[in-house]
Amino acid sequence: MKKALIDFCVVENRRISSLYSLLVLKAINCADNIDFSEILPGQFVEVKIDKSATTFLRRPISINDVVAEDKIITLLVRNAGAGTDALCNMAEGENVNVMLPLGNGFSVKSDIRRPLLVGGGVGVAPLLYLGKCMLANGVKPTFLLAAKTAGDLLMVDEFEKIGDVVLSTDNGSAGHKGLVTENPALDEVWDAIYCCGPMPMMKAVAAIAKKRDIECEVSLENTMACGLGACLCCVEDTVAGHVCVCQDGPVFNISALKW
Repeated sequence: MKKALIDFCVVENRRISSLYSLLVLKAINCADNIDFSEILPGQFVEVKIDKSATTFLRRPISINDVVAEDKIITLLVRNAGAGTDALCNMAEGENVNVMLPLGNGFSVKSDIRRPLLVGGGVGVAPLLYLGKCMLANGVKPTFLLAAKTAGDLLMVDEFEKIGDVVLSTDNGSAGHKGLVTENPALDEVWDAIYCCGPMPMMKAVAAIAKKRDIECEVSLENTMACGLGACLCCVEDTVAGHVCVCQDGPVFNISALKW
């Protein structure tokens, strides 16, 4: 799908915790030749913020889900400042301008039969659509979702509709107690691992994948101001040199990273 600037209407704003909102957006001025089924899991959007006087740049948000036939996208938004606060408090019926789809997504390969999708915090966001795409291809994914406490786990019921779900919490209030890298699920046999979350978590998961020679893709969360590779805020030093995460990523095979 080619990049487009599209106005969306907020059809639902579901507050799922004190810090997170799930925005369901429906395109209202979308050209007929814009095909939402071409959006890849792992791609992101840049959202224009109209109701924050101190927010001048668009905000990059991972695409959480897509309903292509209805031209609907879902965004999981963490309230982390003035811009995202404005998004989290949008009312149903309000309009918002979105640039999409941006970046490169995860690989959905037919020969990957046992994928493990690892997410921490808001990093679980792109894994929902990734899991749905895998299931549509006849592959049932396993999700390993991590958070500090049970109350911090996000959208577990939605993930359970798609695949098997394994949980990790730092304090043991849900699932395995300890870091996600200590979860016994990682010791099982996997064809590939897909990961998004805090950088230390992704690097630790990548190290396990490398040691066990498992293909692994990660979604980086570098600061992305423009989403088009112009501002150079999101540069990452890779084995091929310096690249813009917003264009060459945000998803990378770990073999391309200097980790």
